[in-house]
Amino acid sequence: MERISWDQYFMAQSHLLKMRSTCERLAVGATIVRDKRMIAGGYNGSVSGGVHCVDEGCYVIDGHCVRTIHAEMNALLQCAKFGVATEGAEIYVTHFPCLHCCKAIIQAGIKAVYYHADYRNHPYAIELFQDAGVRTEKVELKEWPLDPLADKKEV
Repeated sequence: MERISWDQYFMAQSHLLKMRSTCERLAVGATIVRDKRMIAGGYNGSVSGGVHCVDEGCYVIDGHCVRTIHAEMNALLQCAKFGVATEGAEIYVTHFPCLHCCKAIIQAGIKAVYYHADYRNHPYAIELFQDAGVRTEKVELKEWPLDPLADKKEV
């Protein structure tokens, strides 16, 4: 059996995290890594203890679900909550980050964003990443005979 790369390994972790998502519109997972060690993970869903979209539907305002916290933000907030530094870390996300998450990633000192799928890649987010010197790279996943990453929910 061929060994998977570090990028594939951490991306697979993000795909595993997205399986915890409570968003009905798009499941997303994120893993923050420093020195080849996972320091935090997140998935998109409601605030802790709150109502979940899978239970009561999305709370949509202006085309966006306001109930959901994005996976990247959840991972970054986990680092803040437990006092884990993100300066110089990398983030692996199942989908290209939205504009708001892009800004938070830059402010947190993340040096690289690895993503699996393009998803409404905002031109300004791309520009901000470039201007901040944050490397972005699309990561393909190795296919396994029994693929737990196959997701019928993605749009």
